[in-house]
Amino acid sequence: MPKTAPKLDSYTKYWAECYGISPFLPTSRAEMDTLGWDSCDIIIVSGDAYVDHPSFGMAVMGRLLESHGFRVGIISQPDWRSAEPFKVLGKPNLYFGVTAGNMDSLINRYTADLRIRRDDAYTPGGEGGKRPDRAVIVYSQRCKEAWKDVPVVIGGIEASLRRIAQYDYWSDEVRRSVLIDSTADILLYGNAERAIVDLSHRLATGEAVNQITDLLGTTVVIDSVPGGYTELDSSRVDWPGQLDAIPSPYEYIVEKSCSTDDKKGGKKADSNTKASAEKDADQEQIVRIVPLPLRRFEEDLVPEKTCIRLPSFEKVSKDSALYAHASRVLHQEANPHNARILVQKHGKKEIWVNTPPIPLTTEEMDYVFGFPYQRIAHPQYEGQKIPAYDMIKTSVNIMRGCFGGCTFCSITEHEGRVIQSRSEESVLKEIEDIKDKVPGFTGAISDLGGPTSNMYHLNCKDDDIQASCRKLSCVFPEICKNLKTDHSATTQLYRKARNLPGIHTVSIASGLRYDLAIRDPEYVKELVTHHVGGYLKIAPEHSAPETLSKMMKPGIDAYEEFERMFYKYSKQAGKKQYLIPYFIAAHPGCENEDMLNLAQWLKSHNFQIDQVQTFYPSPMSLATAMYHSGRNPLKRITYKSKKMFSAKSLEQRRLHKAFLRYHDPDNWDVLRDALKKMGREDLIGNADKSIVPPRHQPRGARGAARRATTVRPARGDKRQQQIPAARSLKSRVPFKGRSGAPSGKR
Repeated sequence: MPKTAPKLDSYTKYWAECYGISPFLPTSRAEMDTLGWDSCDIIIVSGDAYVDHPSFGMAVMGRLLESHGFRVGIISQPDWRSAEPFKVLGKPNLYFGVTAGNMDSLINRYTADLRIRRDDAYTPGGEGGKRPDRAVIVYSQRCKEAWKDVPVVIGGIEASLRRIAQYDYWSDEVRRSVLIDSTADILLYGNAERAIVDLSHRLATGEAVNQITDLLGTTVVIDSVPGGYTELDSSRVDWPGQLDAIPSPYEYIVEKSCSTDDKKGGKKADSNTKASAEKDADQEQIVRIVPLPLRRFEEDLVPEKTCIRLPSFEKVSKDSALYAHASRVLHQEANPHNARILVQKHGKKEIWVNTPPIPLTTEEMDYVFGFPYQRIAHPQYEGQKIPAYDMIKTSVNIMRGCFGGCTFCSITEHEGRVIQSRSEESVLKEIEDIKDKVPGFTGAISDLGGPTSNMYHLNCKDDDIQASCRKLSCVFPEICKNLKTDHSATTQLYRKARNLPGIHTVSIASGLRYDLAIRDPEYVKELVTHHVGGYLKIAPEHSAPETLSKMMKPGIDAYEEFERMFYKYSKQAGKKQYLIPYFIAAHPGCENEDMLNLAQWLKSHNFQIDQVQTFYPSPMSLATAMYHSGRNPLKRITYKSKKMFSAKSLEQRRLHKAFLRYHDPDNWDVLRDALKKMGREDLIGNADKSIVPPRHQPRGARGAARRATTVRPARGDKRQQQIPAARSLKSRVPFKGRSGAPSGKR
């Protein structure tokens, strides 16, 4: 049966509700004085500029807590070089809430080739360098320096994806849970509305933060597994095979409990020992340990009192096969309705990962998006442009979550697989708010979407089936028969949105899941006829079946079917519109031959693409486990399994990008050399099937070829765009210190 949770708005409000609603959450003592506050109950520290908009996490959490009566202040992009900026609002009564912002601070700062980005879309003026690397760790430590007795709560995507030991691309090593390195008291992962509301109310009643270990969607540090739990080692859940040939990485020794009688000497324990034994009665129930894959124990397991022991940090940091195994188990325990608690030893401490939060209902989603957001940046920025805000100021988020499960993507790990949709009325009301509040609004809505554009109200047909499901994806290797694929709710929403007074354009910019879209031709026709402004971005990612299977993406035939529908309905509408495809270079499991086949596919479709995505190993994703271990966690891990290829070196990554941009003369030399090594010199020449021309061209031919290079998003498009030169991979930046800053100067 599906789990339930108290309604998000069902709590008794905190006494400070009497202060009412703030125009903006205060960022200075002067603003607090204007509101009549002597202190803040909660202070949120964020790596992003403060924009009071539902697309910015600090605004959502701040307004949510405000609706429960708490006084919430914001410290945005503080100077982390000392603790003083963290004292600007005084000492919070309950806790600091720390987040790196809407993006992981390292992904925000470094490209996939580990080059430093010059800009930051979440900073006024787009200025880079306004947040530290590993911002969650650094901010948390500064909060502790400022007020050592104040609890620190960490959350957001950076903390969420580092809740257990995780491979760190930037230092090329497995790092400890961020909860250990940050010295924070508790970590909230995923969409944390339920957890933060419950936590805040419990702290407000005087409960100590170190006693709050049972909240769904949280991770805490404990000394040992609580009494009364049955502990399964992860090998029993997903037996890796041949692990018994090496010393067991799951060994867990439980200390013997105190006895009232010393069996060796027959000496009776004193009264203090008796009292201690009685006090620890729960612990005497002791942790029941099931160390081997013996099925006879499964019948009497109580899910709520069962935890799964992952291999320790010390083990996974030294054994990449165990790391891949742990990653596989983590993803299998992602359904909030049937997941079990995970526990992982870090030295003498245990990382205790409670089960995921219960998804919000439609009514609760409407509640969260219905707060009185100003929908603009805080006045302190004096009109400076914040690029990320400019991108989303006229867009509307209609849903959360993604059941696609793409292995290279972090959305599923963070937001979950269960789609959480807003009501039609809530979405239309937000469009009305945009008309009233966004300066210079012209009547164009830039997007109705979210993690994807077309999963709105698409859920499992049966709640009980969904509650028991452990599939990593609802659409791979094929679309589940229990999944609703009727897009009528989305189609109806589009029609109502574009017919609102004062609205002349509603564009769709979020990623389209085309394998779902082709199941509903009416939706595709509606989209193509009314909501595409010339170009539609779409992400087939690759053409090779083996590579696509490791991405958990549909076959290229699904893309080609959508392409046919797209041009058919564009022609019927009398519009010239084009698809812009996105592909990934250097994905784990992708061989040189796969990239060659993709280049041939691109040429056969007359695609000459400009923007090239290189695989970025983000923390905790399945593809990152593939990259680090060379093993496929979509299958059971064994030491005897054939290891997959991953392009890691500068030369390999450059080659894979070159195949994607075969038309760029700067890539021809490296492609010629690669084709010769692959025995495919037949693809060097001027024939239609050739990938690159021969090495010796007539004088001026290379320059002419460069000038003729075009970006052709689809067949027949004559528009031209400059293609930038390929960029080389820099050496890795070491990240060893706890301060979060790289050694040396940037």
